[in-house]
Amino acid sequence: MHLKNMKKILVLCTGNSCRSQIAEGYLRHFAGNIAEIFSAGVETHGVNPKAIEIMKHDGIDISLHTSNNINEYAEIDFDYLITVCDNANRSCPYFPSKAIKLHYDFPDPAKAIGTEEQVMEQFREVREMIRRYIRNFVKENLED
Repeated sequence: MHLKNMKKILVLCTGNSCRSQIAEGYLRHFAGNIAEIFSAGVETHGVNPKAIEIMKHDGIDISLHTSNNINEYAEIDFDYLITVCDNANRSCPYFPSKAIKLHYDFPDPAKAIGTEEQVMEQFREVREMIRRYIRNFVKENLED
């Protein structure tokens, strides 16, 4: 397999706590040696403990991830900007970049209600959706 030059990828969500953190974890897992991966939020809410837990169940440790504001990355010229919620897609500040913009509105597992098991099931479902999306993204855009 021939790899293209290292790409810079930013995953953007509202609070950089769940969906973008899960996506960053899978990007690092599937493309970590062929891409520089960043995630940010329009706001910063801290990394959700349930997101950390649900990723551990898939063997991926995101416990050292930080919750970052998009403004921290204003000077980086990204190749891809992936928004993972409609709010981030709508409220993303103008980013002077040549980045290819991709968008998918994943449900927010942090808004799940019910028993602990029902809430974790929502996190599992969203994790699996993001895993499939990111795996396809890497195959289509980063691998030759």
